[in-house]
Amino acid sequence: MPLPSLFDQASKIHVKATESGSSDQELVKKGIESLEKCEEMISKLGLFSSNETKEDISTTNLKYILVPFYLAELAEKIPQDDRIQILKASQAKLKEFLTFCEAMELVPEEELQASSLGASNTFVDRRALKIARYKRQRAAEAKLEEIKEWKERRGRSTKAAAVSTPVEAGEEDVLDDDGEEEREAWITTISLAICKAIDLLEMLKKEEEMLLAVKERQLKEGGEAFSQTILDERAKKAENWHRDAAVKARYTQPAQPITCATFAQDVLEGRAKVSQAHDHKHVPVAFGPASLVGGSLTSERERMRAQVFQPGHRLPTMSIEEAGLKEMEIMNKWQERNAELMEEANSAWYKDNPKSKLSEEDDDEDDDAAVQKARAWDDWKDDHPRGAGNKKLTPCG
Repeated sequence: MPLPSLFDQASKIHVKATESGSSDQELVKKGIESLEKCEEMISKLGLFSSNETKEDISTTNLKYILVPFYLAELAEKIPQDDRIQILKASQAKLKEFLTFCEAMELVPEEELQASSLGASNTFVDRRALKIARYKRQRAAEAKLEEIKEWKERRGRSTKAAAVSTPVEAGEEDVLDDDGEEEREAWITTISLAICKAIDLLEMLKKEEEMLLAVKERQLKEGGEAFSQTILDERAKKAENWHRDAAVKARYTQPAQPITCATFAQDVLEGRAKVSQAHDHKHVPVAFGPASLVGGSLTSERERMRAQVFQPGHRLPTMSIEEAGLKEMEIMNKWQERNAELMEEANSAWYKDNPKSKLSEEDDDEDDDAAVQKARAWDDWKDDHPRGAGNKKLTPCG
């Protein structure tokens, strides 16, 4: 089978196994075999060179860059007792794909900087990098969809034109000249694969670390490796627990939320239970003897004695919860008052009020009088220049 047909067969199997979620292991193994044959043929034919860049690669050979990525995604789906070996093999293919793309100048600059920094990246930088990668992935998917729709529309228009008018000699190349669009589509597909490969590589590394930690712990404890039976039992228990919780949730009423900070603290410290009723009334702490606290001072001597041990600041008259409720009440009243004022301002009574019309007419009359006064003053200044009445002060006066 030639290389293009072999790659098309492998890519269809990859799409069916990854996007449609097919769990057919025979199909996955067949796809891996086809991709391995593609990889062997590419190596023998020498389609790529380390001295080339993406501009030097022909459009028909661009798609073969995706072979290691497809192989890594399919290899990761093979169930095997030694999962760590599968993860290592898949990671090796992903690294091979990313290294080749980096040599071809296809990897974005920010990804190269992040990989050079390694573990020194902060949480904020990693989060920003993931967001940028996700945006690039969405943009690539949208661009591929746009190219696909454009090709379908052009195909339909070409068929309609071919039926209506015969193709003249020399026009075949014009109708089939889609090399630039095909090249752009494959470049976009490779960019999308780079984003997915980086995410998949990080996920496989974390899974490998977890499995190695579990294996190390088991070796220390002298236990055996997890068997598939134990994993199935745990999955079944978790499924039963979720099912029972979903059934109970239909008949149980949710508890009222605790909005009182003091009561919540009492619940946390064990002084109260969640089921107990509570309100937002808390007596502020009082200082002094019982006679002062109770408010029954019998003599001036007791009053003076009670004032000795007092704090140097004002004591609170209400709790934080009561203050919040009071502010909420004030805010609600203020909003109601504003709503009434807006309604009154927009009502027909206010717009048709004769007093407002009279005030507007008075303002117009005042404006006219001010204009007339200013004009008369300007005329007077024109008739009487400055210094006209001081003839005795002039030299020739």
